[in-house]
Amino acid sequence: MSVIDVHRAHTLDKEHAREAAEALAKDLSNKFELNYQWEGDHLKFKRSGVKGHVKITNGDLNVRLELGMLLRPFKSRIEQEINSQLDQILKV
Repeated sequence: MSVIDVHRAHTLDKEHAREAAEALAKDLSNKFELNYQWEGDHLKFKRSGVKGHVKITNGDLNVRLELGMLLRPFKSRIEQEINSQLDQILKV
């Protein structure tokens, strides 16, 4: 299993951090056909061959995805997309 683990510092309050995570989830869902749902402050992702979460804490947003064998070749592309979306959402 291949893992993508991205941490981003943020200065958003909890509500705005949650909105940022939701925006990221919608984009990833559209591009990579992921299903997602909130469980408290954890946004869980799932589809065939990938699972993961976005975890929001004060000052940190963590995106972690576990890719199955068939999606390993796309790891770099998926990680670039996550970083690009976080740059836009968090206005880096």
